[in-house]
Amino acid sequence: MFRTPASLYRVLAIAELFSWTLLIAGLIIRAVGGPAVAVTIGGGIHGFVFLSYGATAILVALNNRWHLGVALLAVGSAIVPYATLPMEMWLRRTGRLDGHWRLEETTDPRDRRPIDRLLRWFLRHAGILVALIVVAVVALYVVLLIVGPPGGR
Repeated sequence: MFRTPASLYRVLAIAELFSWTLLIAGLIIRAVGGPAVAVTIGGGIHGFVFLSYGATAILVALNNRWHLGVALLAVGSAIVPYATLPMEMWLRRTGRLDGHWRLEETTDPRDRRPIDRLLRWFLRHAGILVALIVVAVVALYVVLLIVGPPGGR
């Protein structure tokens, strides 16, 4: 399903767009006198997708060797409502989403760096990579739930 970094990135960019819609709809429902649980549900889904998108952006940035500024811009685009899809379109248009997962070492000297070797190992063992990302996202999500929403309750 996710044979390329571009396909994975696109799915999460679109999911983040929909999660913003759920959060904003929940806020509108609460503002017009509806149940506050609408924000809890929309916000919960948005928070989980937000963290998943951020993890995906970091993974694709490492695989495609984006400059730090591009990686930060990609992750940061999730903060602005609906910005992940235009970000994905820009990354695709500029060729930053081109290529496949870097599973094999090439003659490129960068392929011998420890981070690249580790990335290749995890990409070859995708089940372990997915499990670790899910555990990290869930753990961060739980910590953020315990800390509470921005600005208090």
